Amino acid sequence: MPEALDIRMRKRSSIRKQTGSGREALIGYLFILPSIIGFSIFVLYPLVMSAYYSLTRWDGVTDPVFVGFKNFVYIFTKDPSFIPSLKATGLFALMSVPVSLIVGLLLAVLLNRNLPGIKLFRTAVYLPAVLPSIAVLTLWKFIYNPQYGLANQFLSALHLPTSTWLSSYEMALPSIVIIGLWGVGSTMIIFLAGLQSVPKELYEAAKLDGAGTTRLFLRITLPMISPILFLQLILQIITALQAFNQFQVLTSSSSAGDHGGPGFATTVLMLHIYQSGFGSLSQFPQIGYASAEVWVLFILIGLITIFTFRFSSMWVYEESNLD
Repeated sequence: MPEALDIRMRKRSSIRKQTGSGREALIGYLFILPSIIGFSIFVLYPLVMSAYYSLTRWDGVTDPVFVGFKNFVYIFTKDPSFIPSLKATGLFALMSVPVSLIVGLLLAVLLNRNLPGIKLFRTAVYLPAVLPSIAVLTLWKFIYNPQYGLANQFLSALHLPTSTWLSSYEMALPSIVIIGLWGVGSTMIIFLAGLQSVPKELYEAAKLDGAGTTRLFLRITLPMISPILFLQLILQIITALQAFNQFQVLTSSSSAGDHGGPGFATTVLMLHIYQSGFGSLSQFPQIGYASAEVWVLFILIGLITIFTFRFSSMWVYEESNLD
């Protein structure tokens, strides 16, 4: 009898635990239900529908016509502007990402000091990053004007050769990369937070061993902030591959017409997708074709991200590696 009673008590206790855990799980699901609904409506549903539309010929007005993978075949075999846009996107990423990371890190190192008024300098460097991008780009468009822009006036004052900037095939893309340094404050502030989290004891121990400034930076600072550097690298690559505003504002109305820059120099993938999806005065919208281009860009970003993660263990320091 006592053994049977003990078994019953254990069963009841187990049922109570299961009931309690079930209620807790239900309450948890109720709390995350708004996020699940929002993700389903604004992310999952558009993702599925864009995959479907990429397999159709659709102008946004008439009913979509299923064409299979013809859009993707046309992208890689017949579209004369896809390869130039892919090249422009790659060149922009190769130029802008290293420049942004290097300048942001250098600024963070310079501002990581306990000096009078240092907070004011940090604010001044970060402030341009929060300004409206369209207004800033419009201002830079006037700065780069070949006739009355400040850029050429400054070069003329120094007796240096001037440039046509955004109207030049060679200088259009580098000019936009230079504009990107205007918002490098956001990169700087993240690096600054990483630098301030490095233990001071490491620097003190290294100085006792006779390490100089360069060795401290290469042997302690860079390894300790390498996870933040890796995060910044991933984010900068994704941002560069999805760049659109600066090209649309600065070069869409250039002498090259709707193509963005002279000779497709600044026709990046996002600008090409925009032109395909919304059309222009000379062509109808091709939303199905634009959806296919979006998926090409999505796969490209995924492959580059996977490749970057694959080789991150070679240079990213993690404390778990010491276990």
